[in-house]
Amino acid sequence: MLFKRFLYSCNKTGHLWSKARSRSATQETMRLPSTNSPASLMGIRFLSSIDHREEPALTAGISLFNVRKVIKSSGLEFSEGFTCIRTKCPVCSAFPEHGKESDVKKEIIFVNKTTGCFTCSACHYLGHWDKIEKFFLPHHSIKAAQEIKKLKDLFMEKKSTETQRTIEFPVGLQEVDNALAVKICTMLDLKEIPAASLVALSSRWDANHQRLYVPLLDVESKLVGYKMVSVSEDSTLVEETVPDSNCSGLICLKSTSMSTKAHSKEQSNAILVLNILDMLALSAVKINAMVVCLPHDLKSLPQQCLPGLERFQKLTLWFNYDTAGWDTARNYAKKLDERRCNFVRPTDAHPTPAKALSLGLDLKSIYSKAQPILHQSITTFHALRQDVLSDLQNIDKVQGVKWKRYPTLNKLLKGHRKGELTVLTGPTGCGKTTFMSDYSLDLILQGVSTLWGSFEIRNTRLAATLLRQMAGRPLDVNLSEFDYWADEFERLPLYFMTFHGQQPVKVVMDAIEHAQYVHDIQHVIIDNLQFMMGISEESRHTDRYWKQDAIIASFRSFATRKNCHVTLIIHPRKERDTEDLTTSSIFGGAKASQEADNVLIIQDKRLTSVRGKKYLQVAKNRYSGDLGIMPLDFDKPSLSYAQKRRKSEAIGTESPEIAIDDS
Repeated sequence: MLFKRFLYSCNKTGHLWSKARSRSATQETMRLPSTNSPASLMGIRFLSSIDHREEPALTAGISLFNVRKVIKSSGLEFSEGFTCIRTKCPVCSAFPEHGKESDVKKEIIFVNKTTGCFTCSACHYLGHWDKIEKFFLPHHSIKAAQEIKKLKDLFMEKKSTETQRTIEFPVGLQEVDNALAVKICTMLDLKEIPAASLVALSSRWDANHQRLYVPLLDVESKLVGYKMVSVSEDSTLVEETVPDSNCSGLICLKSTSMSTKAHSKEQSNAILVLNILDMLALSAVKINAMVVCLPHDLKSLPQQCLPGLERFQKLTLWFNYDTAGWDTARNYAKKLDERRCNFVRPTDAHPTPAKALSLGLDLKSIYSKAQPILHQSITTFHALRQDVLSDLQNIDKVQGVKWKRYPTLNKLLKGHRKGELTVLTGPTGCGKTTFMSDYSLDLILQGVSTLWGSFEIRNTRLAATLLRQMAGRPLDVNLSEFDYWADEFERLPLYFMTFHGQQPVKVVMDAIEHAQYVHDIQHVIIDNLQFMMGISEESRHTDRYWKQDAIIASFRSFATRKNCHVTLIIHPRKERDTEDLTTSSIFGGAKASQEADNVLIIQDKRLTSVRGKKYLQVAKNRYSGDLGIMPLDFDKPSLSYAQKRRKSEAIGTESPEIAIDDS
């Protein structure tokens, strides 16, 4: 019976939204092997996929209480940390390969307390709890043991196909010793950096290309990646991580000049930094903490890294001294458990460690001023003072990411900011989805990690539109360019939900919460809200206005709690074509316009007037209060509304932006 259940679970997608997807939507996979359609060749990441060399989705029905109960009933010892539950792998412990008992001790799994996913410390296999749960048996008969052996064989076979490839250093590298470390510090212009730190990191040196290689080690101190440091043409240090995503390794630097008591304290405290240069700068001073360099700087913090940080009781996040670093630190702290996280507030007086060292600032003094990220209560201005100063000193970054295709939006909205709720509306057929795809692509190209939830059109068509907008021309008549643009598109931080048609709000919100945790999503787009209203028998007896208000409240709460920008596309009420749409035209009650930070309305007068135009109206702007319109001129070959640059701009002269302010 257990064997049949395992086979059935292998055929299922094993993801959060399997019950909610339509039959046709299940055909979409993360990396589609078919070559029949453009989208299938792009390797687009669909969050419901089970192909997880990337991180798997949360399995429905998993509870932390159930995980604890199952492990405890099996008799295996386990320990619960800040982010993970640590226990022996029930598969490898029960059935060691080739009788190697020494390997069994290393077969430890870490179960994430938020996602329910487990990772094996020996082979770095990342899977769902339901794949490993069946092996936690309290006791079993000889017959059950035989079935478990069959399950184990299938599990190990699937495990070997999904495990990431082994990472190794390139051949021909020199191991760094004290003499070589001194030369490297000179070549890379690492002033005031102790050469012994490069030796302590077990780094390697490529003399031919003058590159420094620093290993990324997992919780079992195995090599799972590395960082390359080199000098660019403009004499700045450039850092690159291999692999470029979902690396489970960290770089830890221990202090070598401490007493036994200080060393013990160091083992419980850690300073998290984003790059090698900051790590080396901290090694130049005596601080009672271990320095840990994260693998992917501000891009993401993979959940595979969390087991390596479990041993630290206190974490101090010392990131870039700007608003982006502060926002990312708050998101990372939620993964790491906010109760143990402190943060060096981003001000001019508290720059990054490398910059502080070059300016002659006291690194130990800055570290001592780190404050808790989680405030129990704020009652005075004194508690807010450093945050206010940080905002004033980084006003451009506080305003958000600037659009490159829509300069008028920069003048009106100032930028795209995290934690806000934007509502876009417009008449049927006016191009809301096309505009929003172009609008979001502008931000994605600048590194804003985006989750698209399109309930109206399929992901294949949406991806093809985004790809065409990125290329700037139709690829069906330029097929020779497809591979180039598809490769570039695949590198973007873009994810798709595989929902289509009516979906329950709880299922969608669970998916979004998971995606934000796992993939560090910064922008969520829902197209459109009416598809979450439902048409079930139960919903017939629910007031639709009340239900829509509840859905909007859910997204408002999510945007604030997770510091993530949410854009909702909502259809307007049916009104006369001759009348302009207003904030009161949004379908439903007044909650949509009240909760929204920004309300954007596409006004289309082409069908009611000979000289009618289409334009985007900023009808609400909570941040700056500036209102106005932006003309929308559609370029059919590129499917884009991007504003055209004037000739004077093209040759480098200044020219005013095209904008009409109503305020």
